[in-house]
Amino acid sequence: METIELASAEDTEAILRLQQLAYQSEARLYNDWSLLPLTQTLESLRQEFACSIVLKALWDNHLAGSVRARQEGETCTIYRLIVHPDYQRRGIGSRLLRAIEDHFPTAARFELFTGSQSTSNLRLYQRHGYSITRTQPLSPNVTLVFLSKPASCSAGSIAADASQGGVSGPGGKYPSGGNQSARGSASFV
Repeated sequence: METIELASAEDTEAILRLQQLAYQSEARLYNDWSLLPLTQTLESLRQEFACSIVLKALWDNHLAGSVRARQEGETCTIYRLIVHPDYQRRGIGSRLLRAIEDHFPTAARFELFTGSQSTSNLRLYQRHGYSITRTQPLSPNVTLVFLSKPASCSAGSIAADASQGGVSGPGGKYPSGGNQSARGSASFV
């Protein structure tokens, strides 16, 4: 059984370890082991905790995934959606994405990005209503794809998941729903 809840400062080390594990597949895909999620320091992650909402997914009390987001103006930027390789293909990524969107009821728009070769991540985001808005080279091996959607697109997916025992609302726990996870273990977001 999986739940999604707010992460606390005590979770930073475990989330950083999970992030470094999850992004290894991206590093292999792009042949780039200098990706920021792999080199991020614990202090940097603690600073992100101070200015972001961070959620964690627990599966039988084991850290299975995490996601972060913050809002500036009417735009909520979602980043670092990660799922432990052992817990992929269970819908955790989809539920984390919906849950983090729920935490920003005043957002008019959601934005995120991933690598251009991360096809499973792109499929996941497009399945949740995100559209590609632009691309930007990051390095010789990596091109980022930026996606966004209006916040009004979130309500339908939340209602659909709730009918399957999914998202229960901001501040609450988010019990598991259907099997809708993407194959990739991490996204550049």
